[in-house]
Amino acid sequence: MTIPEKTLQAQIHELTLSRCSFAIYRLPWTDEPILVMQQEGEAQTLQQLTELNGKKGFVLAPFQVTPQHPIVLIRPDIVAKEWPAIGTALKDLPQFPAADNTCPSEPVQTETTLKERYEAAFDRFITPLKEKKFQKLVLSRHYTTDLKEDFRPLDTFIQACNSYPRMMISLCHTPQTGTWIGSTPEIILSGQEEQWHTVALAGTMPMQGDVMPTEWSQKNQEEQAYVGDYIRKTIKKFGSKLTEKGPYTARAGQLVHLKTDFHFMLKETGHLGDILHELHPTPAVCGLPKEQAYEFITANEGGDRCYYSGIIGWLDPTGHTSLYVNLRCMHITGHQATLYAGGGILASSTADTEWEETQQKMNTMRNILSLN
Repeated sequence: MTIPEKTLQAQIHELTLSRCSFAIYRLPWTDEPILVMQQEGEAQTLQQLTELNGKKGFVLAPFQVTPQHPIVLIRPDIVAKEWPAIGTALKDLPQFPAADNTCPSEPVQTETTLKERYEAAFDRFITPLKEKKFQKLVLSRHYTTDLKEDFRPLDTFIQACNSYPRMMISLCHTPQTGTWIGSTPEIILSGQEEQWHTVALAGTMPMQGDVMPTEWSQKNQEEQAYVGDYIRKTIKKFGSKLTEKGPYTARAGQLVHLKTDFHFMLKETGHLGDILHELHPTPAVCGLPKEQAYEFITANEGGDRCYYSGIIGWLDPTGHTSLYVNLRCMHITGHQATLYAGGGILASSTADTEWEETQQKMNTMRNILSLN
């Protein structure tokens, strides 16, 4: 991706310090940045995904909706593609009020402390799995790191675009959510008119240099099968003429996953919020049985996922929709970034293996930060 002119870079940086609501994103296998911006007022907040029925705009939804973390919908007053058009669109914008930047700094914890906390959470998760109360649970974690004084979110967005062509890259900022940057491989719902698509994405291995590994463990295959079964059953409630491709090995940065594509038909697109309500959170970020796993995670994980493992992207029931699961992401607050990652836990899982998987997933964003 090309770098925009310095004046535009500076303007976008100022927007991330304001109470403006906007998103810049780039879809996989393209070099086209797309801006969605609300010209005045704060982005609309919603309490249920079903409230997205018939609505259009850029969506950022949390894993768990709370008063502190609502579903946010940026009204598309401005939609512009490519840097020259984005620069023109931003040329005569009014001045936005400054954002509240009084967030206190978080202490940066050592890896030993972080791992000890993860292992304690893992013990809480593995016990009910071995007792067969759940088929799968997803355990996530986060850590906070200091940023360089000259850090700019747009620089990281461009670095991610150039490093991860297979992923959807996003920079989203609203007064309600703060600034989020992400690089996600997982579609939750995309399509237009009658043709729609979602995926089951589970199982993780690191790349072996430039070689993509394809020999998957029984644990990874079982995890993928759980996710695929749930997606299949859910789509059949809404769509018809379901076809599948996979599971196959798909690369995402320096990791590979097991992936199954589901293509289906929708005759009526005014109820996309209903479909999202059924799909989210998928077993890829939650577990099975879904409702019980969700309740267990929110009570026992020991951390706030915020908008990690939620939904992010463009929603348009009369045009093209591109919505993703918000993975490989980080939250920018002041001069710090909080990075998030998680992994599926089965009864056969071990704490060391799962910890290492979260390390590898966090490297997606950590490596980009080191380039700035």
